[in-house]
Amino acid sequence: MFRVKRLDHVALTVRDVQRSIAWYRDVFGLERRHEETWGDYPVMMFAGDTALALFEARGPVSDAPDSRGAAIMRHVAFQVDRVNFVKAQETLRTRGVHFEFQDHSISQSIYFLDPDGYELELTTYDIRS
Repeated sequence: MFRVKRLDHVALTVRDVQRSIAWYRDVFGLERRHEETWGDYPVMMFAGDTALALFEARGPVSDAPDSRGAAIMRHVAFQVDRVNFVKAQETLRTRGVHFEFQDHSISQSIYFLDPDGYELELTTYDIRS
């Protein structure tokens, strides 16, 4: 049996790649890498060693379907510490991004949508008061 080392990236089709670059950079603090090699196809946005690969759609794109009613990827989750979990909520409120808080006993998460309707999660296992 082989062993998987880690999640490398999640590929998302987006309506406007420049808008998505700005959103993931400004809201999530992701860093763009490999632009000199690949240009804008795909755009690689990194959190540490894990990335989102953004592919601009070549035609009309509808919103991502409701992940609770279809057999699709539900969401992309990023782990943060407690300080950044609180900062993220402040940032999202300031930007007018609606989010839902959930307490999972061993962790706490917030869920919200990106500009293309993909559900994102920020989760922390640091649940001290």
